[in-house]
Amino acid sequence: MSKVTVIGAGNVGATCANVLAHKDIVKEIVLLDIQGNLAKGKALDSFQQAPIDHYSTYLRGTDNYEDTADSDIVVITAGVPRKPGMTRDDLIATNAKIVKMVTNSIMKHSKNPIIIVVSNPLDVMTYAAHKASGLPASQVFGMAGILDTARYRAFLATALKLSPKDIQAVLMGGHGDTMVPLPRYTTVAGIPVTELIDHAQLEAIVERTKKGGGELVELMGTSAWYAPGAAAAQMVEAIVKDEDRIFPCCVQMNGEYGLNDIFLGVPVKLNKSGVAQVIELKLTPSERELLYGSANAVKVVIDALNSMNI
Repeated sequence: MSKVTVIGAGNVGATCANVLAHKDIVKEIVLLDIQGNLAKGKALDSFQQAPIDHYSTYLRGTDNYEDTADSDIVVITAGVPRKPGMTRDDLIATNAKIVKMVTNSIMKHSKNPIIIVVSNPLDVMTYAAHKASGLPASQVFGMAGILDTARYRAFLATALKLSPKDIQAVLMGGHGDTMVPLPRYTTVAGIPVTELIDHAQLEAIVERTKKGGGELVELMGTSAWYAPGAAAAQMVEAIVKDEDRIFPCCVQMNGEYGLNDIFLGVPVKLNKSGVAQVIELKLTPSERELLYGSANAVKVVIDALNSMNI
């Protein structure tokens, strides 16, 4: 694979392109934005970093979808944040129109891309992109679980005073307050985290993780971008390098966990084909109840989108 397109040159999209360039695993990254000069400027700035940080990936900015032709992978970060006075349905309608337009434009110029959705509300925007693309569900999926897991692992690393490198974890469900952390699948260098931290402290970290995005908005007045951009780039890397990595991603459920016709975060195997396998964990009754609660919350949003006939 030699070409990746990132749609949206805002903080998340630009970070994704820059992190991916540093990995030096693709020949070209196209950064596209309706503000063409913004995309051109950020791409040029990032490519001027190449001689310093020693990567060969060429970055190009544009507002013309013709420049995205024959993309192997497309990362969609385009969309607007929720503004004062804007209802949830307003946000869904606005961003669904953007994601649909972006997906249709991509498909005009690339025959068989893999599409990674980062736009919010994540689960329903992934559904919208899949619907617009006509691609198999294995080629259209969303980035949320990697980010949520990273936040959870970072909080644990701080609490335990250990390197985040050694912490592995699994999160499932929708992106946001209904996500389902699974502490019994959380380990530190192979040691169950429950042996290293007390229950109350672990529960507090789980709750902080659920509200991780909101915490950053309160601190900065805007959404996060370093970790989300890096998370999307990590997904691209797993696909380009055909790594068979296991990550929590937002994918279409086709009977797994007893769920159908919904996009939800679950652990999957990522390789050059996209989602090569959805991994079904043996959940406890309480974990399954939480997952179904999260699925129902996502379904409400998908039903709201479908009722708009966008």
